Amino acid sequence: MDIAALRYPPGLRVDLAADGGRLGHLESSALETARRPLARTTNPSTIERMWRFKRTSKTPQHADSASAAAVLEASSIDQLAEQLPDSVDELDRQVEELVERYRRQPTREIERQLLALRHILGARSLTSGPSPAFVEPDYESLPPEGEVPEVKAADLTPGIIRAAILRDGFLIVRGLVPRDEALKLAEGIDRAFEEREKALRGEEPEPGYYEEFQPLEAYRESLLVRPWIREGGGVLAPDAPILCEQMIGLITRHGIRSLVEGYMQERPLISLQKTTLRKAEPHVPGAWHQDGSFMGEVRALNLWLSLSRCGDESPGLDIVPRRLDHYVEQQTDEAVLSIQVSQRVAEQAAGDRPIIRPIFEPGDAVFFDEMLLHQTGSDPSMPKPRYAVECWFFGCSKFPTEYGPLAV
Repeated sequence: MDIAALRYPPGLRVDLAADGGRLGHLESSALETARRPLARTTNPSTIERMWRFKRTSKTPQHADSASAAAVLEASSIDQLAEQLPDSVDELDRQVEELVERYRRQPTREIERQLLALRHILGARSLTSGPSPAFVEPDYESLPPEGEVPEVKAADLTPGIIRAAILRDGFLIVRGLVPRDEALKLAEGIDRAFEEREKALRGEEPEPGYYEEFQPLEAYRESLLVRPWIREGGGVLAPDAPILCEQMIGLITRHGIRSLVEGYMQERPLISLQKTTLRKAEPHVPGAWHQDGSFMGEVRALNLWLSLSRCGDESPGLDIVPRRLDHYVEQQTDEAVLSIQVSQRVAEQAAGDRPIIRPIFEPGDAVFFDEMLLHQTGSDPSMPKPRYAVECWFFGCSKFPTEYGPLAV
């Protein structure tokens, strides 16, 4: 994550005295309606008959939060939710049918329909009961202690992920997705960045590559993060429907969703604002942080998927290779943000294990949870930008109250 991306997530406070008053702060309260069941009829019907989305042309209101040239009317998704069947299983079936149609004949309209259905299904899937235990860790299958925890995709299991996180804080997986598929998604991200800039200039972007998603009313406030995601070198995946569905296709097709479900022992969901398509420029510095410090109490697992070679010719990840069971001290020394950790504190946390910056190829990945201390590893001398997907999974029993859910 780049330092600009750390500005103003929900609940963030900035030390104005330390920063001379330049940054300010934004607080957004937890949405009390986030876990309420949605109104819905008991009369099931197909998505084709219910689809009521209308496209409308809008001009960006200001440079940091543009409305896409093609958007979905905000009220329509709530109307759709009211008409959908009550059963989560039935909604799952409708998503599967629509995915199959999309595989046969991809269209922008089906991508939008899938995004809306996945969001409604995610909201319906939230539970409030006790959480199950995580999978049992498989320590015997890990490399020897002291080595960087790394496995090939063919050897990956939920138990290995759990063991690596408990012992070292993270797990590198080589070749998690095929190289050509990773490179294709990187090309799409470059296009999404270009189309967003068109929208910011008041031009019409290419449909599917930048359309600001309008979620259910209970989650509208959650997408106030758009301007700061842009500052940090990212596009929210739901704002690029074509890429969001491609990404979810990778997750399901290559068994990643099943791995995460096995790890959590419950249904995993992703979120509207912590599923980010990233393009990291070498001149933008990183900022040490632990994501759990601003997520609240969650059951989380992050998939950080590299879509280009990084760590040497483009920004990678700097990692403290140690399991931390606490949040380290924040906002000291040069760290002015309330969730930012200074270089000195990061080095203290690493102890006798040096901070690492691994080299990744397209399709390589890292799994870690909310406790890992890390930052974007950038250097202005690097000649290329880095492309990646940051995809946080959350257990449906402890989903962050300020985030909008999305089913995969």
